[in-house]
Amino acid sequence: MSMQSPQVPPQAVEHDRLTAPLLYLSSEEVGWEGLVAQAFHEPVQLEGWMAPAIPDISLILFAGGAMRMEQRPINGAWRTQYIHQEELILRPDADIPYEVRWQGLSATPTRTLHLQLSAQLLARTAAEVADGDPAHLSLVARSGFKDPLLTQIGLTLWQELEQCSPAGTVYAQTAAQLLAVHLLRHYTAAQKTIKEPKYGLTDRQIGRVRDYIQAHLDQDLSLEALAQQVGFSPYHFARLFRRTTGESPHQFVVRQQIEQAQRLFKETTMPLAQVALACGFANQSHLTRAFKRYLGLTPRAFRQEHTLRADL
Repeated sequence: MSMQSPQVPPQAVEHDRLTAPLLYLSSEEVGWEGLVAQAFHEPVQLEGWMAPAIPDISLILFAGGAMRMEQRPINGAWRTQYIHQEELILRPDADIPYEVRWQGLSATPTRTLHLQLSAQLLARTAAEVADGDPAHLSLVARSGFKDPLLTQIGLTLWQELEQCSPAGTVYAQTAAQLLAVHLLRHYTAAQKTIKEPKYGLTDRQIGRVRDYIQAHLDQDLSLEALAQQVGFSPYHFARLFRRTTGESPHQFVVRQQIEQAQRLFKETTMPLAQVALACGFANQSHLTRAFKRYLGLTPRAFRQEHTLRADL
């Protein structure tokens, strides 16, 4: 399940000169709902850093070099551990600040992705899909552990942040639901039973969702808006949609974007940059990357190939 770590941004980052974590990507600029994602370049050595308190559940994914890390509550005893590539820290009590210091153990720079999952979203999800009272919900703190699904979700969110994809909002909201369910299933003090849907969506419901997406491709689509078209909660909609179509809502939206771009390339002479915006891509570069990933050729090559066929 492991994916390739996101690329280091083009600008050079001298990690050995950093004295504090350097934020270089944040979902706060695009307003993901229920989830905040922030990516940091980390210094090789850190002393006396106070990790701020946040009101939500904190999950940190490490990419790059290993480090010797020490943590302690304010005026408490230091606890030492070693953190490696793709290991995680889960802090359900992130409303309490703590002190951190570390020393890098390799020449490979370390980067981190910090996910803040809404405690309210976790409680709503627990009430909807898990047995028990969400008021008595208790997650268990973990540190220096691996979880392939959490890592896959984190790395994909990292890539969505880098690409600035409008469809990334749908993925982020789906990911928030997946994170909540996975934490409820595997990281609660008492094991939770998750209710899985036993049915799918009808052809009419799928058609209604498709029509809505196609009519709003150039807008910031959300998982909640898609779910409202068929009267389900975001979590149940995402599960039912995948069960019925074999695709996640995010994959379906991207496919609709690509297909609309193909139609515009065939039927119009609209410039690539305008096609990108009309189909909901962040820019021409994002369209080109997605087009090549799905079809194996660039938009220019596709348009030229179609023009040649039409002339024959």
